[in-house]
Amino acid sequence: MTHCTHINENSKGVFIISATPFDQDGALDLSSTDSLVDFYLDKGVSGMTILGMMGEAPKLTEEESLTFVRHVIDRIAGRVPVIVGASHASNRHVDHLAKSAMELGAAGVMLAPAANLKTDDQVHGYYATIASLLGRDVPICLQDFPQATGVHTSVDVVLRLVHEFPQIVMFKHEDLPGLRKLSQIRSRSAAEGLRRISILAGNGGLFLPQEMRRGADGAMTGFAYPEMLVEVCELFAQNQPEQAEDLFDTYLPLLRHEFQYGIGLALRKETLRWRGAIASAVTRKPGPQLDATDQAELLRLIERLETRLAAR
Repeated sequence: MTHCTHINENSKGVFIISATPFDQDGALDLSSTDSLVDFYLDKGVSGMTILGMMGEAPKLTEEESLTFVRHVIDRIAGRVPVIVGASHASNRHVDHLAKSAMELGAAGVMLAPAANLKTDDQVHGYYATIASLLGRDVPICLQDFPQATGVHTSVDVVLRLVHEFPQIVMFKHEDLPGLRKLSQIRSRSAAEGLRRISILAGNGGLFLPQEMRRGADGAMTGFAYPEMLVEVCELFAQNQPEQAEDLFDTYLPLLRHEFQYGIGLALRKETLRWRGAIASAVTRKPGPQLDATDQAELLRLIERLETRLAAR
């Protein structure tokens, strides 16, 4: 067991959202897990987030989830922090998975709200209950992804939670449209004397330059060319935003294509397979599958990107 530094308010850079590799029969592929971890580290990521929505976490048994967590953390061997997605409809399940992951060496957990929460009080109550259950020693990343959860987490609720629970150190920004929310969290935190927490951008990285300009600290998404995300964030850190946007624009056609709801995961896994990061692009059923036209379309976009990169 190797313990990484816990995530905190100053965490920044690219925490790549990892795919979960499966073999042709849909079983966990731990050999491809090793090659995928090596691929991500080689591209310069600052951290990894596993068992997220892109990681097909709801399709894994609890035993498989912990096997995957243990394997990834062992392979990383403390080189970067690992955040484990622990979202679940059952508080008991969240508590067990989160604490088990921390014992295995996780740097923190990511939590989306339970479905069907409608009011600010309900959303606050959910997170307050979970934060109290997990305790102060489990760093939490709030995942704000209403397109998937159907739950809107207001700026008021985010700031109230930050004020009440020091273990809430990170916010995954995925509301859409949500750029104004990011700005409001930053401006109101400063005006009200609250902690400045880490904000990492999701949504496939589609709005990363705008989010960085508005105060994001990096990205937490799974684009299959993570080196782009890394370099864009580094260029912003070096106060070179125009160069960052130029680089981002080079990748934008493929980034936009991969962002498609419903089929995006299959596109992303196929790109990772094409790049040699995983052996199979299988998604666990029920999941999206590419047909021959989808495959050809994706390959054309990849080839066009590779041509543009070669000409840079």
